[in-house]
Amino acid sequence: MKINGSQRIPFYQVDAFSTGPFTGNPAAVCLLEAWPEDALLQRIATENNLSETAFVVKQDEGFALRWFTPATEVDLCGHATLAAASVLLGGENGERLRFFTRSGELTVTADIGTFTLDFPRVKPSRIAAPQGLLSALGIEQGACEFWQASDLIVVLDDEAQLDGITPDFTALATFDVRGVVVTAPSRTFDFRSRWFGPQVGVNEDPVTGSAHTFLAPLWSEKLGKTRLHAQQGGSRKGELICEMKDNDRVALSGEAYRVIEGVLIL
Repeated sequence: MKINGSQRIPFYQVDAFSTGPFTGNPAAVCLLEAWPEDALLQRIATENNLSETAFVVKQDEGFALRWFTPATEVDLCGHATLAAASVLLGGENGERLRFFTRSGELTVTADIGTFTLDFPRVKPSRIAAPQGLLSALGIEQGACEFWQASDLIVVLDDEAQLDGITPDFTALATFDVRGVVVTAPSRTFDFRSRWFGPQVGVNEDPVTGSAHTFLAPLWSEKLGKTRLHAQQGGSRKGELICEMKDNDRVALSGEAYRVIEGVLIL
């Protein structure tokens, strides 16, 4: 094995919104001393080939945080923020981190292994059915609603339909949005969802924290509840607690499990 790189970057892979290995949503976390060229960040994320890689740089009052999919940089990512916080905090009770991001300042608080993200709340808008969307998702015509935030949202009335979704990702990628989320009320949880984003190089994301910034307000209004238990995913799933706050924020809480730690050698 040839190791001749001059740069060593601490590297972690964390299953976020998970209580054990191989569940929830895996994210890579890279701890940097300073920002390199964006092209290198993208190449690392592409090499990792996870839905998100989080890059962290220490600042005086917190940490600068950026997120990359295998294809592009994104404005907001929940599960990779949780993963980064779990690496930096280690689950200490009451500890709080400040992250400075494209979406403004975000905070994460640790409470005996549970991490709570304080994110901006987003109110989705009701829209007419986008032509061809159900066909691209492989969903037969039926009772549903359509909403839009950063993603297109399809609301079904039967959670059983979620498990049978088999999208045509080529067709789905033609919609000019970050991704498409399909959601339904649940008998076990308050709501469930699945998220598809071939537009950003992620065909299906197991648990998308950022999508719950608008899914939680949507279901809060529908169900008349301010605290909701959600599950997301297809073959791989994770859970989170969503709580509406009074200041146009939403708290997203979950656990994390570190599965890999080491160094990138560049």
